[in-house]
Amino acid sequence: MQTNLSEAAQALERAEEAESILRACVHCGFCNATCPTYQLLGNELDGPRGRIYLIKQVLEGQPVTEKTRLHLDRCLSCRNCETTCPSGVRYHALLDIGRAEVERRTARPARERWLRAGLRHGVSRPAVFAGLVGAGRAARALLPEALREKIPAHAPTARPSPRPPARHARRVLMLEGCVQPTLTPGTNAAAARVLDRLGISVTPAPRAGCCGANEYHLNAQQAGLARARRNIDAWWPAIEAGAEAIVMSASGCGAFVKEYGHLLRFDAAYADKARRVSALARDLVEVIAAEPLDAFAPVAGKRIAFHCPCTLQHAQRLGGAVEGVLTRLGFDLTSVANGHLCCGSAGTYSLTQPEIAKRLRENKLDALEAGQPEAIVTANVGCQTHLNGAGRTPVSHWIELVDSLLSPNPQPNL
Repeated sequence: MQTNLSEAAQALERAEEAESILRACVHCGFCNATCPTYQLLGNELDGPRGRIYLIKQVLEGQPVTEKTRLHLDRCLSCRNCETTCPSGVRYHALLDIGRAEVERRTARPARERWLRAGLRHGVSRPAVFAGLVGAGRAARALLPEALREKIPAHAPTARPSPRPPARHARRVLMLEGCVQPTLTPGTNAAAARVLDRLGISVTPAPRAGCCGANEYHLNAQQAGLARARRNIDAWWPAIEAGAEAIVMSASGCGAFVKEYGHLLRFDAAYADKARRVSALARDLVEVIAAEPLDAFAPVAGKRIAFHCPCTLQHAQRLGGAVEGVLTRLGFDLTSVANGHLCCGSAGTYSLTQPEIAKRLRENKLDALEAGQPEAIVTANVGCQTHLNGAGRTPVSHWIELVDSLLSPNPQPNL
């Protein structure tokens, strides 16, 4: 694609990257064939090719309108198009650049600004989020439907057994996340128990918090990068002490932490550390899939449907990894039609674009339930919460399913 960036766009820190991505696009339209919003809405501007044209116009200095912002806002950032693209167009990076410029050049309506500010400041702070969820649970009946669906009627209960102490020579860090400790506290506890049985201990890093993706993708990009720097600082002592990986049980966090090195490459103080952190970042399944699984009691034919989050299959390119682990453990995985499509969660998308998100969720649950599974599991807290909001078949994290297979009275593996 030929480009002619404006002088203002040429002065952007990521101008060269944007131009390179634009030039890589050959207008083939293969991306539209797998774009969830294009399939639902049928509008060229609600597909990747149309959005690329919109961003090109913005960077070439043409006027930015509410229509421009609307079509970019409707993008799920699912990166399905990147899996499909034969030219390797890094669409998500171009979208980040375009959205930031649109945000700079247009003023959102007050209601949108308040909503996004609330999501940025409420979701990214675990203690604040916990308080808000508690208050929301008390006043649940009075909340708007889109928000009410996100708040479980009852506080979740984690498996009674505590996390094991750090007792193994092999050590990893684990990101606790911002919403996971409140919404699904059993997930990381289960992950710690499973890792312990495999001879891997989790080193606590209490100063690490939100990965930064929430703020970054709400166009508060500098705030998101500030969180990335704080996490790097929190993890660095353990990294220097020999931690072999930084493990994420939420695939959305894993996808973003793996981008730290790229996003902070211009920061002289953090570039090298950020590259090291991204190199150490692992989704939980990457660690477990590499280990022998004879510590787990095998199952025989329990039918499971697995929802593979977009951040796992398209961003991290780990489609099939969880399915492989579950199959090794004896589970019978049902077929899920259109498994490449997004469920509609997409971080805070289900709150900023609730109608589209709801339609995508219904389609996803129809596909997941079609094989009549005994249980549905996923790999991301956002997807889990969004799917459960429909009040249909309950969805849990796959690691809790694995945790339930731990054989009793293990021999110490020191």
